[in-house]
Amino acid sequence: MKLDNKLQARKNRMTEALQILGLARRAGAVAPGTAATRRSISQGKARVVLMAEDASSAQLDKIRRTMHKRIIPQVLLGNRATLGAAIGKAPITAVAVTDASLARRLLESIDGEIMVDEGRD
Repeated sequence: MKLDNKLQARKNRMTEALQILGLARRAGAVAPGTAATRRSISQGKARVVLMAEDASSAQLDKIRRTMHKRIIPQVLLGNRATLGAAIGKAPITAVAVTDASLARRLLESIDGEIMVDEGRD
């Protein structure tokens, strides 16, 4: 029973995070796709980078290389289809949230459970 409660709590946190991501899209505070995410990181606009759990390692490596020596939280959140649907797009590998307040809310919503790392290399 406890395991079921933990799984449900994780699912609820993921749903909330995806809703906040949708809000960020409506606010114009996302950079969707690998190229836009990398550009956002390079320009210093990315506040959190969300990556699909089923993304190719080549795409994730491109993003992580761009983040070298930058302190930007990285989160694995759902699959490509889920990540794209949250912002009204086709499946995507990654999306950066560029608004600090929305990024903070998103990170709080997942409660540290889905975090990859803080982006410190």
